[in-house]
Amino acid sequence: MINEKSITAAPFCDKLHEECGVFGIATPPGSGIDPAYETFTALFSLQHRGQESCGIAVNDAGVISCHKSLGLVLDVFNSEMIRKLKGNSAIGHVRYSTTGTPSVENAQPIVVTHYKGNLAVAHNGNLVNAGELRHQIETSGGIFHSTNDSEIIAYIIVQERLRTNSIEDAVKSAMQRIKGAYSLLIMSPRKMVAVRDPNGFRPLCIGKFEGHYIFASESCAIDAVGGEFIRDVLPGEIIVVEDGVMHPMDSGVHAPKSFCSFEFIYFSRPDSVLEGLSVESARQEMGKCLAKQSPVDADIVIGVPDSGISAAIGYAIGSGIPYGVGLIKNRYIGRTFIQPSQGQRERAVKLKLNPLAANIKGKRVIMIDDSIVRGTTSARIVSALRDAGAKEVHMRISSPPFMYPCYFGTDVPDSEMLIAYNNSIEETANIIGADSLAYLSLEALGSVVEGAGCPICDACFSGRYPVDPPSISEKNQFEQRIVNII
Repeated sequence: MINEKSITAAPFCDKLHEECGVFGIATPPGSGIDPAYETFTALFSLQHRGQESCGIAVNDAGVISCHKSLGLVLDVFNSEMIRKLKGNSAIGHVRYSTTGTPSVENAQPIVVTHYKGNLAVAHNGNLVNAGELRHQIETSGGIFHSTNDSEIIAYIIVQERLRTNSIEDAVKSAMQRIKGAYSLLIMSPRKMVAVRDPNGFRPLCIGKFEGHYIFASESCAIDAVGGEFIRDVLPGEIIVVEDGVMHPMDSGVHAPKSFCSFEFIYFSRPDSVLEGLSVESARQEMGKCLAKQSPVDADIVIGVPDSGISAAIGYAIGSGIPYGVGLIKNRYIGRTFIQPSQGQRERAVKLKLNPLAANIKGKRVIMIDDSIVRGTTSARIVSALRDAGAKEVHMRISSPPFMYPCYFGTDVPDSEMLIAYNNSIEETANIIGADSLAYLSLEALGSVVEGAGCPICDACFSGRYPVDPPSISEKNQFEQRIVNII
C-alpha cells in the first residue's frame, strides 16, 4: 500500500513534468525581423513545457547577450526588456527542473565565452552519463556555476570546439561523448545549430518564418509566430544555418528510434504535430482504444483538464456514452501554489479543479485522465466528484501503469514513488476511492503511434530502457554529492 505520507503530499506534485521547451530563429542582419520578440511569442506557446524559469539569448553581430530568470514568460519579460535584446538571431528556453534545483543559475539558455569566441546553448532532455562527464571535467580543473546537465553539454562542446575547425564539427565530436536525451539549439557568433540525440527521445522541428529558418520543440510554437512547418529534425541529425542557408549533417551517431511516449500522452499541446501525427488525434484514439478494452456502464464521460479531455472525447465516441464537462479548471493557479496544512491541501484541489455538480449529480461517471503517478490528486478528485453527487466514479487512464523511473527528462526518479509499482490495479482503485480502474494496454498505445512510423520509448511502463540508465539514480545527484562532502 502507498504510505500515508505520499497520500497527504501536495497535490500539484502528483503530475509528470517534462524538462523544458526550446525555440530558435536565425535571420541575417537587416532582415527587419525582431528575433527576441518572435522568440518571446514562441516561448509563450511553449509555456506548458516549463513554468519554472525562462530565458532568451540574442546574437548581435557576434556578441551574445542573455536575459533569464525564475518565473513564467510574462513574469520574466516585458516590452522594455524585449527591446533591449537586440540581435539578428535568438534562442529561447522554458524550464522545469529534473536535474538541478530551481535557481537563476540553472535557468537557460547557458551562455559561455571561450578562447575561440562565445556560444549559447538551450537544452531539452536529460543525460544519463552526466555524473561521469561532470566528474571528468571537475577533476581536470573545470568549474560549474549550475547543477544541471545542460552546462555539462556546453562544456563538452567548448572542449571540442578548441580542437576542431567549426562549431558543427565540435557538436559532432561532442555527440560521441554525451549519452541520453538531448534536443539542442546552439548559437555561435555566425551560426545556429539544431541537434537531436540519436534515439530522438524529445521532439525538435524545423520551420520557416518570412523566409528564415526557425526551430521549436513543438509545431504549435511555429504556428504561434505565423511560420510554416517544414519537418522534424531527424534523430542523430545536425542542422546548421549560416547566412540564411540550411545545411543538414549526419552526426554518425546512430541508435534505434525511441520517441518519448508521454509526448503524445501528456506533455505536448494537442494542436501540435509530432512525427507526422496529430497529438489531438492520437489522444482521441487512445480514448477509443480504452473504451474498447475497458467498457463500463455509465451515464457520462468526463476528462480531467487539460490532457485528459481529448482522450475522454475519444472514449465517449468509442463507447457511445455522452461526453460532458465534469470538472472546471482554474487557470490562474500556478504550480507553486502553497498548501501548508492538510486541510488547506484538500481545499487546494477544489481551487484548481472544481466539479460541475449540475452535470454529474446522481450519475455514473467515467473519469478519464492521462496517467496516475502517486495517486494523491486522483484520490482527491474522486472524493470531490462524490461530494458533488456522483453516484459512481469509474476511472480510466489513457496510458499503461507508470511503474519505472525515467532517465530521459521526466522528474520521477524512483519506482517507490509510483502507486502502480506498489499496488495492484484493484488496490489502486481502493486507495483512490474509485468504483473501478483500468489502464490503456501497452500494445494499444503502440498501435496508436504505429501509423506515424514512430517507435516509442515505453521504459516507464515496461522497464525496457533504450539507453542504459545511470549508475547514480538521484536526479539531484550533484546537489546530493555536495551535501555529502559538507
